Amino acid sequence: MSSKPSDLGGAKTPAKKPYRQILVEEIVEGQHELERPPLGLFLSATSAGLDIGFSLFLMAVMKTMIDNRLSEPVTRLLMANMYAVGFIFVILGRSELFTEHTTLAVLPLISGRSTFGSVVRLWVIVYVGNMIGATAFAALTVLIGPDIGVIEPSALGYIAGNICRHEPTAILLSGMLAGWLMGLMSWLVTAARDTISQIVIVWLIASAIGLARLHHAVVGTVEVLAGVFANQGISMGDFGRFLGWATLGNAIGGTVFVALLKYSHASRGETAA
Repeated sequence: MSSKPSDLGGAKTPAKKPYRQILVEEIVEGQHELERPPLGLFLSATSAGLDIGFSLFLMAVMKTMIDNRLSEPVTRLLMANMYAVGFIFVILGRSELFTEHTTLAVLPLISGRSTFGSVVRLWVIVYVGNMIGATAFAALTVLIGPDIGVIEPSALGYIAGNICRHEPTAILLSGMLAGWLMGLMSWLVTAARDTISQIVIVWLIASAIGLARLHHAVVGTVEVLAGVFANQGISMGDFGRFLGWATLGNAIGGTVFVALLKYSHASRGETAA
């Protein structure tokens, strides 16, 4: 896209951020998070685990409302849009999400501004906080949704079943794609110049993850545990198998396909903003 004046009224089209500028902003942001006090990180991560639970809650509400009234493709499209809501709350609210940090926290390490120990520390704190928040929201969903008549327990079973009933290899590879997309989300949100653009980016990528039913460790925790708590034939063994392979896939996808590749090409790109 050109930054020359537009032919319409002489207005200027905002110039795109150069690769190097995006990289520097991502590194600075990642370094800031790595240096945050543990308690602040943990509370922010717990908040993210809670906030992202609205994705599951709204998907279950949508599934309950339209069950057997619309075709399966239309149902999946509508539910995918609900899936994106929790991500908008978390990313725009600046809470800490593990799958975002598989890219963001790794960039300072690659650039030599941080240590492996610092990255592991952040990952552990954020992951634990995310899991606590996600588990609490899953329990709240099961307690509140059916009681106020907006969620049928079968809707929770439907969602959980679509997540955890796959072979380990499929969950791993699906998790890699989800981690890849989450890393891209972080990169593109940084590249965006206004809040509306950021919302559109988050909605586009998150709804793509939801539509493809890719395995996201944090949202999936809310989804699968809600199925467990609602007694929908999902076991804790199913949850553990899902969580282990999805977490590994998310970490590989964000680290390898975004952090390493983006750093490699951006650090060799433009030298001027």
